[in-house]
Amino acid sequence: MRNILITGSSGLIGSEVATFFHQRGCRIHGIDNNQREVIFGTQGSTLWSKRRLEESLPNYHHHELDIRNRQALLDLVKLLRPDAIIHTAAQPSHDRAAEIPFDDFDINAVGTFNLLEAARRSCMDSPFIHLSTNKVYGDKPNSIALKELETRWEYDDPAYVNGISESFSIDQSTHSLFGASKVAADVMVQEYGRYFNMPTCVLRGGCLTGPSHSGVELHGFLSYLVKCNLEEREYVIFGYKGKQVRDNIHSYDVAGFIYRFFQSPRSGEVYNIGGGRDNSCSILEAFQLAEQYSGKKQIFRYIDENRTGDHICYYSDLSKMISHYPGWGISKTLSGTVSEIVASWRDRLAEK
Repeated sequence: MRNILITGSSGLIGSEVATFFHQRGCRIHGIDNNQREVIFGTQGSTLWSKRRLEESLPNYHHHELDIRNRQALLDLVKLLRPDAIIHTAAQPSHDRAAEIPFDDFDINAVGTFNLLEAARRSCMDSPFIHLSTNKVYGDKPNSIALKELETRWEYDDPAYVNGISESFSIDQSTHSLFGASKVAADVMVQEYGRYFNMPTCVLRGGCLTGPSHSGVELHGFLSYLVKCNLEEREYVIFGYKGKQVRDNIHSYDVAGFIYRFFQSPRSGEVYNIGGGRDNSCSILEAFQLAEQYSGKKQIFRYIDENRTGDHICYYSDLSKMISHYPGWGISKTLSGTVSEIVASWRDRLAEK
């Protein structure tokens, strides 16, 4: 039985990957110490997800460990010598990073380095898959020519008809401290792959979402928006007329790609993983979808000031992913994903 080590195992992607690999006969070792609750408060807690994994997956083993604890991480990886390391743990908030800069960098950059070095020492031939972010591109996507439509901004440059590819520059742009700490981790994962010839890969995520997301205002756009809708609470739009565009990918499809990379790894690769243009929506369009499945009107307030470094329009060009792994593709539609999120939040809110 293959051993898979997953950091951030109680989070959205970590829990989905744990379930996906477990269903394919793997033993799962999850690392998570519920830092989301520390960062976001009780509404961000993932303890419910941890309990679900422990109850539903017989071959799931939890390790209450902080990835900033270098020696503990070195010791655990040496003990387990896992067949793959899937690194989804992070300080995930674009906005929160400026308030907790030491924590942000230590978790995102140093924590990733700790894990990479542990892998190099104990299991350097095992695939190492890192969840990065499209925030590594900073606000550079805002330099692309745009056109304003009724409910969204859209690229007005034929070079980006399919979205942003991995060749897009990460330099000379404003990232936020979160984006910068993720750049550090992103480049280090690539370097371990290229310099040491390790099977590493960076996944630069768009809006990763799904029914297992504990969305909060500072992280988890679609999940939090749906939660506000169901609770009839005010959702705040920050700038760009609410027409800013994100591509949304269901956590199941992220797990599916990770599994394909695990089966056929490469060294030092980078992929933009998102829903692509077909699964993109603006905030205004997301309101319409939420209302469609909840039956409730979205309550919102508009502030005519965008977040620093925020993208006006971003969706991923999936061409490279599909060319390297032609058996993979988007299986979950945006409308279906929103429907699942609505159902999940209804269940969780009913339990309170």
